[in-house]
Amino acid sequence: MNIFVGSLPFSIEEADLRESFEAYGAVDSVKIITDKFTGRSKGFGFVEMPVDAEAQKAIDELNGATVQGRAIVVNKSEPKPEGERRSFNNNSRGGDSRGGYGGGNSRGGNDRGGNRGGY
Repeated sequence: MNIFVGSLPFSIEEADLRESFEAYGAVDSVKIITDKFTGRSKGFGFVEMPVDAEAQKAIDELNGATVQGRAIVVNKSEPKPEGERRSFNNNSRGGDSRGGYGGGNSRGGNDRGGNRGGY
């Protein structure tokens, strides 16, 4: 089972997180998500546990637990459907569909509509 762990202290290490979950059973992997530019933790991560019953017990007992002074959020991670993933180039123009050249009346300051060439 893939488990989401949120509201993590920024100082927590993957080894510390692994240790917390290994108290409930085997842990396949631990990944704390970090900012790709600064390398700093984003305050959440994922833990993969092979036995669902152990994973559920860890979720039940660790959700809301205090770790280094912060109440963490622990729940089953549900993969997002492919169509809902955010993309940097999807809707990056904020709904502006005028095109890339300013659209509208941008030639020579003639704003009387329709009469753009002066003929």
